[in-house]
Amino acid sequence: MIQLDIISHQLTIIIGIIMFIFGLIGNILNICIFTNWSRSRRTTINNNNNNRTNNSSLYLLVSSIANLILIIYALPTRILFDGYQYQVTQRDVFILCKFRYYVMHTCDIISLTCVCMATFDRYLISSRNVRLRHMSTTRQGTKFIIFLIIFILGLHSIPLIIYYNVSTTGQCIIYFSIYLSYYRYTFQIFFHGIIPIIFFSLFSFLTFKQLKTLTTKKTTNNNINIDKQLSRMLFLMSITIVLSCIPYSVESIYYLIFADSSQKQTSYILLFHIISSLLFYTNPVCSFYVYYISTSNFRSQTRKIILCKKDFNHFMNNQIRPITISNNLQQ
Repeated sequence: MIQLDIISHQLTIIIGIIMFIFGLIGNILNICIFTNWSRSRRTTINNNNNNRTNNSSLYLLVSSIANLILIIYALPTRILFDGYQYQVTQRDVFILCKFRYYVMHTCDIISLTCVCMATFDRYLISSRNVRLRHMSTTRQGTKFIIFLIIFILGLHSIPLIIYYNVSTTGQCIIYFSIYLSYYRYTFQIFFHGIIPIIFFSLFSFLTFKQLKTLTTKKTTNNNINIDKQLSRMLFLMSITIVLSCIPYSVESIYYLIFADSSQKQTSYILLFHIISSLLFYTNPVCSFYVYYISTSNFRSQTRKIILCKKDFNHFMNNQIRPITISNNLQQ
């Protein structure tokens, strides 16, 4: 069992450092690309004067920034705790417990929420129903929604700073049992598990189904190929989110039902804790590589950044445009 413990700690260090490097590079590239894609790019819906923006790029930009914060702050401290078995003291309880968990859960939920909003926006834009397509907000409306998401989730996480403390064994822990139950149900099970999985899977499926219908009807539109790429991207993202959410939620349910949080972990439970903790960062680390694999326009922009080419002005060629459909397809 001691050998298994050593393997678990070494696994955290090796895989954690690899994830840190790839996650750091990937999210920096994400931010560069989505920043350019979201700069005042406008198109016209149904040939009227109502301007729309690429809302998905704005949502994914904010998601990438939140992911970068997770990679820079939360992941190294996880390596410190589980890999090097660092014990927190009262001197660093704020940085390593209170503020860490506040930042980790706030950024995680912001990232997942923005991806969900990007998925919902793709559903609206790809809809054959004109009224649904017009529900996609303007650029200012999208910015307001993003601000509201950050503000509400930031406020909601403040009790983490209040109730998180350090135990006698140097572990971060919540002593207030009522809030501990709320924390496990809301942050760990619902916000990071059930809600994003259901929402993301549902609207990814609906968007894919709508685009498949349009392709079957042979609608002549140059933007359908781009939308198919984005739908494929969202489908692959759902896989990474499932990998990220399920083990972490299962561990939370285990501690909620079968074990006390202060109970000494067995070697097998420790190994599962290490795996679920690393998989928690699957979405922040892998998002860039999912985008790169699934979207040719994203690959093109990535190559331009790496090769230091400055022709980012062809936004309309890379824009995720709303689908304009002839009247015989509208409902």
